[in-house]
Amino acid sequence: MADYEPMDGEEMEIDTVTLTLEDDTELECAILAIYPAGDRSYIALMPMDEDGELEEDSDVLLYRYIDNGEDEEPELENIEDDDEYELAADAFDELLDEEEFEDEEE
Repeated sequence: MADYEPMDGEEMEIDTVTLTLEDDTELECAILAIYPAGDRSYIALMPMDEDGELEEDSDVLLYRYIDNGEDEEPELENIEDDDEYELAADAFDELLDEEEFEDEEE
């Protein structure tokens, strides 16, 4: 886990995951959301730098998320199909819009 300080100055703890890339390098990412879209679940990740800070100029990474229960580690799978990726990206955008709307109401 890493600490993240949002713009209002209040520090909060965020969950992280380490991805092993095709060239065997590791990339530490913050978990932005795990959310449903269609009949599957997806995870949105934001890469972090070596200091544990979000790389805000980096793209959000989307993967298919498979929950294997409490006793097993979840799995992340690449989204190979363009239509499935668009479904996952649209659902993530809607999630961000909902959060922004809720923040405006407070």
